[in-house]
Amino acid sequence: MVSHKDKDERENSKPFVATSGGKRMEAEQAASEAAAAAARAFEAEGNQQPEEIQKLVKEKEELKDTLLRRQADFDNYRKRVEKERHQERHRGVEVVVEGLLPVLDAFDRALAAHDDPAYAEYQKGFELIRKQLWELLAKQGVKRIEATGEQFNPHLHHAIESVQNTELEEGTVVGEMQPGYMFHDRVLRPAMVRVAAAKES
Repeated sequence: MVSHKDKDERENSKPFVATSGGKRMEAEQAASEAAAAAARAFEAEGNQQPEEIQKLVKEKEELKDTLLRRQADFDNYRKRVEKERHQERHRGVEVVVEGLLPVLDAFDRALAAHDDPAYAEYQKGFELIRKQLWELLAKQGVKRIEATGEQFNPHLHHAIESVQNTELEEGTVVGEMQPGYMFHDRVLRPAMVRVAAAKES
């Protein structure tokens, strides 16, 4: 048999449990909403950078652009200096080569002057020296200009005589009076040549 005291205690405890559970649910819901609001506020603040940060970012970009321009200017300067040094070195070699061309011509004339067997031994010595000189010049980039049999080219040939020739086309180089030479892509001396004239009717 339940006493009045036990009954009153049970009845008094029911409203307390219900009330306590509701408060916990409300507290948890309020905490969740507060956390969500804080997260939204933090995200919004992160998306909108302060003026100081924006200023620093702008200065960073400007410094980066300046650095890239300075690097490009330096690369262009270095390439220009290297090109000038290369040209100066070539020019120095070119001056020496121009001074040696008359020596090469002298060897050619000496070799063509004597067909006498008595000079055979001397001729071999001249041929050897001339070969060594030419190999040295060729290593530096000297090339002989093709002339005989080629079509006359005013950039490579210097015509000193016109020859009537019924067998060759007009403007064909029929003979070479003095060889011409090139140093890399530059003409050191044009070849002096005879050129076939127009055929007479």
